[in-house]
Formats: sequence, structure tokens, C-alpha cells
Amino acid sequence: MSTSSRYPFTAIVGQDDLRLALLLNAVSPAVGGVLVRGEKGTAKSTAVRALAALLPPVRTVEGCRFSCDPAAPDPGCPDGPHPADGPGGERAARMVELPVGASEDRLVGALDIERALAEGVKAFEPGLLADAHRGILYVDEVNLLHDHLIDLLLDAAAMGASYVEREGVSVRHAARFLLVGTMNPEEGELRPQLLDRFGLTVEVAASREPDQRVEVVRRRLAFEDDPAAFAGRWSGEEAGLRERVAAARALLPRVRLGDGALRRIAAVCAAFEVDGMRGDLVMARTATALAAWAGRTEVAVEDVRQAALLALPHRRRRNPFDAPGLDEEKLDEVLRDAAADAPEDEPPTPPEGQAPEEPGGGDDDGPGPGDGDGSGGLPPQRTEDSGAPAHEDAPEALTGAEPGESGGGTPRPASAEQRAVAAGEPFRTKVLSVPGLGAGAAGRRSRARTEHGRTTGATRPEGALTKLHLTATVRAAAPHQRARGRSGRGLVVRRDDLRQATREGREGNLVLFVVDASGSMAARRRMGAVKGAVLSLLLDAYQRRDKVGLVTFRGREAEVALPPTSSVDAAAARLQALPTGGRTPLAAGLLKAHDVLRVERLRDATRRPLLVVVTDGRATGGPEPVALAGRAARLHAAEATASVVVDCETGPVRLGLAGELARELRGTAVTLDELRAEALTGLVKDVTDHHRARRAA
Repeated sequence: MSTSSRYPFTAIVGQDDLRLALLLNAVSPAVGGVLVRGEKGTAKSTAVRALAALLPPVRTVEGCRFSCDPAAPDPGCPDGPHPADGPGGERAARMVELPVGASEDRLVGALDIERALAEGVKAFEPGLLADAHRGILYVDEVNLLHDHLIDLLLDAAAMGASYVEREGVSVRHAARFLLVGTMNPEEGELRPQLLDRFGLTVEVAASREPDQRVEVVRRRLAFEDDPAAFAGRWSGEEAGLRERVAAARALLPRVRLGDGALRRIAAVCAAFEVDGMRGDLVMARTATALAAWAGRTEVAVEDVRQAALLALPHRRRRNPFDAPGLDEEKLDEVLRDAAADAPEDEPPTPPEGQAPEEPGGGDDDGPGPGDGDGSGGLPPQRTEDSGAPAHEDAPEALTGAEPGESGGGTPRPASAEQRAVAAGEPFRTKVLSVPGLGAGAAGRRSRARTEHGRTTGATRPEGALTKLHLTATVRAAAPHQRARGRSGRGLVVRRDDLRQATREGREGNLVLFVVDASGSMAARRRMGAVKGAVLSLLLDAYQRRDKVGLVTFRGREAEVALPPTSSVDAAAARLQALPTGGRTPLAAGLLKAHDVLRVERLRDATRRPLLVVVTDGRATGGPEPVALAGRAARLHAAEATASVVVDCETGPVRLGLAGELARELRGTAVTLDELRAEALTGLVKDVTDHHRARRAA
């Protein structure tokens, strides 16, 4: 992308935390990258793409596909060895985008296995990790990327190198880059283990201030009308910010992180119960970068505070449904307590040629991180027309509690019997899976043919060979060695001999919950137990990388409370707010679920559905409600939809209607008690003991 067609970084309105986090990573790539979370249309991608123009140019060895530095070439470079005084050139820092649908070979690079076997040559085609070396690697919608690709990506970012291994042939090359991921939480969350690998995280939202929104639209329209002219008007600010990044990079090695600052960092991480030591390390690097960005050689208390706000929110999640966040009042209290115990640090030493700072003040170029405006020393913005600084004190985003959260977020119902009931305590559930062998997206639920997993056989490759089955390839080539004139120890292999390994792993499914919210479920303890069971199944779906949907039925109709989505926490929020009462239109719920699955099969034919019906089996309302429910169930059975009925019937007298429904669906029925993994373990033990007793007799 040319500079003139890229939206200028300094023209972005607001989003102080986002801009600061990106700039800190530009100053110190060791911070570990940025994860940007936020709703659609909040300049996430625009800011990341604009950052590349602020990075200093990169000197590279001439002809090296892996961007080796002429001053310190990588000794293990596949294009090396490079002479220490070899020719070099200079190019702009790259911003490489990783598409969501990229393959593993596109990310890490591809080895030509055919040439490796036949000629003994390591023919390696670099991937996106090599292209991004010494630049930016940007992953839009990182939460939709397959887990194994995220693991490869984060491993390379942590080690600074990429390793490619195929059947004993391996290649290693340097891969140091600034990693930036963006995501919309509505489309699904990242696993906490992956969240922890990002250095900083930032929550972004559109401003609720009309003046700021007007300025955003004005600048965007001006850019679209004439990108080159718009970029020219901001070229002065871009140059100034580029120089400030370079100056902060040069100052960074001289910034001192004193014992007092280290103790404050440790106290904050301990007080917020941050797991592991990565949070401490990232906070230390971020605080150091903040000091360098402000032009100081000593880390201040405010640097530690700002570093905590950027580095810790995503490391405090104890539950997949917890939203990232940090209690700022508690943070200030911890810093005050730590200050009383911390040793006094030496006064900061200003850079050479710069006068010492006044207490609480900053330089003339912009506010420092201690100025209290939350900008971390970002340069003031100007309006497009006048050049005067734009008003950036946007109000806080609306923070009304999600439905079902503590604090009164649940909508007030019209009648007492319809009030939402809190979910019971979640538990580890029995594993529910779709029978047969699928071929859907990688996950952790049902058996499927996948690119990763245990090898189950071999076949002729239909396109490019990706996973070689070495034994099958040797067996195919062995009978033809004499005819091919083999004379040495090497095996003469031709393309027709190559065999692709077929592998079996696990896939993610579409788990569609159909929940009975009628009056028969309205007993408070009963509905609380039902919600706890569904919440437990949602947690299981989150861990197994499923898509989920929620259909509810009560009164006279059924509704899609949540269309199929990867955002399991959104389903949990809808479940918490679910009221109860009225008749039981079971047939309507099953028919609505049938419509949802029909549409989803058209959208993604490879993702197999699992229908989970949570009900006591009763059907009321309308003519012949039981017969209608049976016919609706047989529609699902005719399409071989895997289904499970969770029987919510309780009490000493049970009608067994949920079991009848499961038979109509050709599925299985489990009670709430049997849904627990512990109950399943006991059941298996009882059956095993019974079988052994019969054999002994």
C-alpha cells in the first residue's frame, strides 16, 4: 500500500489508548504486540495500517528473502551464509496481513518434499512470517483464526524464529515482528492462554460525543475524495511523530527501571492475582517504553500505572465469560501501599542536551504520561479546518450492565412469574458429540478428517502435497527402483509415488440449544438448575471451539434468542436474561430450530450440527400439541441431525415425555444429573463392576 493511499496515523480522531499502545510497540517491539478488541467501525484496522509509515526504514542484505540485517546477518538464514561486509539496501518497514483463511504453509513457509526426497535439496518457499521479519504482522479477526495457526504465530513471536519441519526435513529462519491482532468480541473470544501471549490489550469503542463523531466523518470523507491531498495535509504531523518514535527508540537503552518501580510492578501483579510472570515482564517493558516515549530516563509511578492498564486487563480472566478489565481504584490503592514500602529511586536523569523536567510537568512537544489526560504523551490533535487542537475528552462509553449481570442489568419483567432466574453453579459436563466422521473446522468435539491429528492412512494427493506419508511413499516407489536405473543408496522418487497422509482429529460443531422457558419450567430452583446446566454446556462449547445458537419457546411461539455465532459469552448473557412463563409450544421450538439449521447448512455445509433440547417433554397449547411436536421431531430425524434431549423432569413421579421426544428425534436422552461428568464416571464404574461380576459368576 502506497503512503498516499494509507490513512495518516496522526489524522485518527480519539482512540488514545489504541494509538498509545501501537506507538509503545513501535518504540519497543519487546513489549509483545497489541490485541485490539472492539466493535465494528472503530478505526482498529485503519490505525494498524497507518502505523507502518511511522517505523524507521530497514536495511537488508541484498537478495536475502528473509530480510537479514547487513550489520548482524542471521547465521542460520536459509539464504546464507551472508558475508559480514556484503552489499545491502534499504526499504520501508513492511506491514504484512495474515488472512483468516490462510494455510499453515502460507504462514510459516512451504518445503518441496518431492525435491527433498529425490534430489536431497531443501527447497523452501518463505511464508508470511519471513515477509513480516523486522516489520509488522497484522491479523484482522484474530479470534476467527484456527487455533493451530495462532499457536504457530505466537510461538514465532515469542522465540523470534520460525521452524518448519516436514518428515525430518527442517528449516529455521529469524522472525521478529510487531504482532497486532484485532477482533470483535461479538464474533467470539480468544482462549485465555492465547490472550496472555499478547503483550498489551486495548478496548476501543466509538465516541458518544457528537462533535468528535462529526470530525471522524469529515476527515474520512476528505480522505476518500482525494487520498494524496489529504495525506499531504498531514505530512508535517506524520514526520514529527516519526522523528519522535526514532528518538524514543534511541533513548530506550538508557531508561532506568529502578527497584522501586519493580516492586510496584510486582505488587500490582500480585494484588490482581495475575498468573505466571509474563504480566510482570510485559509491565516492566511497557513502563520503560512509556518513559522513553515521554523523553525521560527514569520510570515514574505513572508509567507503572499506565502499563498496568494496558498489560493486565486480559490476564485477569478467571472464567471464559469474564470481560477483561481492571479496577482502577484498587490499582491506585495498591500503588499507594507499594510506595510506602518501596525504596527511593534516584531522581531521573534527563537526556543529553535536555533541561531537567519541572515536577509534574512535561516537555513542550506534548503532554507526558503523568499529565492526567490518559493520552500517555500523545501529540495534541487538530481539526481539519482550523488546525486547532480537537476536543478529545470523549465521555465514557455507555457501561450499562449486560442482561443477567449482577448490578441490576436484567430487564424488569411485566409480571413476577416472568422474572429471569439466576443460573445455578456450572459444572463439568458429559462429552456430547456428533457420531460419524466429519470434515469441518478444527475443534475439539467430534471426530473428523483434519490437517492435524493422528495419521490413519494414505492417499494420492489431489493437489499440492502438504502432509507426506513417508512409509506409503517408499512402498510406492520401491518396486520401480531397478526400472528407474537406481545405482546408489538414494531412492529414486517420482511424483506418482508421493502419498498424502490422511489424519483424524477433532472438529468444532454447531451446538444449537432449544430451551423450554414455559410455565412448567418456572419453578425457581428448577429453572436455576436448568440454566446452570445450559451454562455448563456453553462453557464446554467454548473449550471445544464450537459455534452456538439459542432458540427459546414459551407462551405461543418460539424465537431465535441468539443466531449461530462463535461468541459463546453472548449466548451466556442471553441465557441469564431468559424469563419464564406461559404455555409450552414444543413444536414451535423444534420447527424454529429446523429453520435455523437449514439456513446454516447453506452457509457452512461442513460444520455438523448438534441439537440440544432442554425440556421436560411437555407440549401444550393449540390443537394436538403432542402430535405436532412428534412431527417436528421427525423432521430433524429425517435429516439425521444428531440430537440430545436434556430431561428436566424432577420429582418422584415422572412421565418420561423427554425420553419419548428423544426417540422421535432418534437421539439420546440424559437427565440433569447424568449430564455431569462425575455422574458419568460413576455410571461407567457401575456398568464395569456389573460386567465383571457377571463374568466371575
